Amino acid sequence: MLVLSGPNLQLLGRREPEIYGKDTLADIHGRLAALASERGASVDCRQSNHEGELLDWLGAAPWEGFAGVLLNGGAFTHTSLALYDAIRAIGLPVVEVHLSNPEAREAYRKESKLAAACVGKVVGFGGDSYLLALRGLLDRLDAKR
Repeated sequence: MLVLSGPNLQLLGRREPEIYGKDTLADIHGRLAALASERGASVDCRQSNHEGELLDWLGAAPWEGFAGVLLNGGAFTHTSLALYDAIRAIGLPVVEVHLSNPEAREAYRKESKLAAACVGKVVGFGGDSYLLALRGLLDRLDAKR
């Protein structure tokens, strides 16, 4: 599984902990790796503040052997038609992930440009959002085998 986190997520643990929690991105990645291992899978976790890098990673995902993607697009969630197009183009199941619940926050965060291209969305559970999303994606993939 490819796990992509977008802009400013490298600041987790220090950035507005009342909204995003106290877990660092490294903490979340460690928990994801443990869960994936328990399920006989593996994760490759990456973070970038650059939309183009996220696009490159998504575009290469099928050819790098990934079966699915967890994507926390950060602020790009609300602005990036390019990420939407990339998700549609790669033919892999993608789950949109957010630590907070964007729909319960500022008006500009209520619209996701990515959701319509994703097979699911997990929001509002802090770092556990990533774990719930991974469980859901693995269950979905297992059901198709």
